[in-house]
Amino acid sequence: MTNENRKNWLLDILMLPIGVITFFPFYLIIVNTFKSMQETALSPMALPKKWVFTNYTTVFKETELLRSFSNSLTITVISVLLMVIIGAMAAYPIVFNPNRTNKFVTVYLLAGFMIPFQTTLIPLFQLMTDLHFIDRLYGLVILYMGGAVFVFFLMMGYMRTIPKELPEAAIIDGCGVGGIFWRIIFPLLKPITVTSIIYQTMWIWNDFLAPMLFLNSKSNSTLVLLVYSAKGEFSVNWPLFMTLTVITLIPIFIFFIVMQKQIVKGIVGGAVKG
Repeated sequence: MTNENRKNWLLDILMLPIGVITFFPFYLIIVNTFKSMQETALSPMALPKKWVFTNYTTVFKETELLRSFSNSLTITVISVLLMVIIGAMAAYPIVFNPNRTNKFVTVYLLAGFMIPFQTTLIPLFQLMTDLHFIDRLYGLVILYMGGAVFVFFLMMGYMRTIPKELPEAAIIDGCGVGGIFWRIIFPLLKPITVTSIIYQTMWIWNDFLAPMLFLNSKSNSTLVLLVYSAKGEFSVNWPLFMTLTVITLIPIFIFFIVMQKQIVKGIVGGAVKG
């Protein structure tokens, strides 16, 4: 056995218990979706003595699952799309037209990005109330557009790897600012664009704080709020709670599995070009 094979073998042994520990919470949640409330309370870690599938049918019959899924999907897709477009368009003049004003804007956005979201909740809630954005899906979308700052810094770092000769040559050929951005620059941003989409999608889909504060009605509830609704004042319906959790995790799990290669390409591509 060569030294390299021995290292790989030792690494596999080391990663095995880590993988088991990581998978255990998922096992605990999934197994208990097939149990009754009584069996979940008595033996939460054991396999079901009798497999119960009524938890899933109950979720679809007694909750607004499809409406909540539609709300989460609408908020996530529109918010991420706007964040990517705004972040890319904001980074373009900063990188390819550096001046004092643009440097000041960059520092200003950086200062704002460093302020924790939780510290601005009170004035933010007052502002959302004055603008009549409370319990409005579009109000939450506008709130999430603040995440364009994160996309802006990702885009700005990646754009700096693009040769400035490309837009200069396009200007000589008579191409306008809009044409340079959409036809030349933006297509080159595909790796970092996909990476931004993945990060922001996982954030918005799993976010609990903003929907809880700014969405009140059941008709506007997101999937995460629907999971929280399984928690009563004095008790928790654990099988129902875990069933909703599994259903909520399935879309984002599939999304991450499909897109994980793209996020690696985005990170590696930016590192190599940088």
